[in-house]
Amino acid sequence: MAKSAQKFRDTVAAYERIAGEVAARRFSPVYLLMGEESYFIDTLSEQLAATVLTEAERAFNQITVYGKDSEAGQVINLCRQLPMMGSYQVVILREAQQLRGIEKLSYYTQKPSPTTILVICHKEKSVDKRSAFYKGCAANGTVLESVRPRDYEIAAWLEQFISKKGLAIDRKALSMLTDHLGTGIAKIANELQKLVVSLPEGTRRITDADIERNIGISKEFNNFELCKAVATRDMARALMIADHFARNPKDNPLLVTVLALFGQFKEIFTLNYLRWLSRRKNTPFPSDTELMRILRKNNTFVIGEIKAVSANWDNRQVFRILGLLREYDGKSKGLNAGGASDGELLRELLLKIFLL
Repeated sequence: MAKSAQKFRDTVAAYERIAGEVAARRFSPVYLLMGEESYFIDTLSEQLAATVLTEAERAFNQITVYGKDSEAGQVINLCRQLPMMGSYQVVILREAQQLRGIEKLSYYTQKPSPTTILVICHKEKSVDKRSAFYKGCAANGTVLESVRPRDYEIAAWLEQFISKKGLAIDRKALSMLTDHLGTGIAKIANELQKLVVSLPEGTRRITDADIERNIGISKEFNNFELCKAVATRDMARALMIADHFARNPKDNPLLVTVLALFGQFKEIFTLNYLRWLSRRKNTPFPSDTELMRILRKNNTFVIGEIKAVSANWDNRQVFRILGLLREYDGKSKGLNAGGASDGELLRELLLKIFLL
C-alpha cells in the first residue's frame, strides 16, 4: 500500500473540524477514525460517546464492541437495529484493526442506517484507501486519518494545546516536556492534564519549576540546558549535565540527547550558510519572519538566540560536529559502541565537540 500523504497538520485540522461538528450536533452516520496516533482517535470517540445520546439514552442505545471479540456480520446486525425510545443508537467498534473480516463492513458503510451512528476506532495503521470499506466510509461518513507528529512539529501543537486551556508555557519548560515525553501525543496530553489540575489557582504561565515539581523533570539537568551549554562553549557545565545523565540513564537516553544536539547544530549550520550566501553571493539575508519559516520556529525571540550562538561557530567545525553526531546516533543504537554506556559515550562525544 502506498505511503499516505497525510501530514500531522492535516490531522490536527481535520480533528478540530470534526470535533466542532460533533459539538454542534452535526453527526455523520459513520466515523472511521484510523491511524498510528491514538490520541485523536480516543478523544473523538469519547466525545461522540458523551455527546450523541443523553445519559439515560445510553443505557438502551449505546453499544461498545471490540474487534478481537467480534465479526463483521455481528457489527452489521447491531447497526441495522432500530433505537429504543430515541432518535439514534450509537455503536462503537474499538480495536477495529483486530476485527475478523473487516472488509465485509463495506456492505454496511455503502448504505448506512440513518438512525445509527457507527464509530470505528482503527488504531496502529490506516485502512487501505483502495478498499470498498474505506470508500464507503469516505462517501457516506467522516474519516479521520491520525498520523504521528515529527519531532519538530510537537512544540507548536503543544503550545496550541496549552493555549486552549487558557495558559502559556515558557520555552525551556516546553523543551523539557518534549525531550522527556517524546512525540507521543496521548502521553503528553495525559501528563499535561495532570499538571494543569495541580497548578495553583490563578496560574497563567507554565514554567520550568512547574515541570520539575509536577512531572519530575530536572530544570537544571536536561537537554535544553545541555544544548545551551554546548552552544555557548561552557564545557564544565556541559560535562556536569552529562554526569547527571550518566547517573540517570533511564530518564536521559543518549539517542534523545544526540537528536537534540543535532537539531541545534543543524540550525546553526543553516543560519551560517545563509550569512555566507549574503556576503559572498549578495543575496538578501532573510528577515526574522522568513527565518522562522526556514528553521520551523514560532517566535522571533528564539531566532535571536540562534543568531547569537551561531556567531560562535565556524561552519567547517559545525559540519564535522554533524558528522560526529551521526556517528554517535549509530552508537546510541548499539553500532560500534564497544560496550560503552550511554554516559560514557555522551562524555566522549562532548569532549570531541569541544576539542574540535
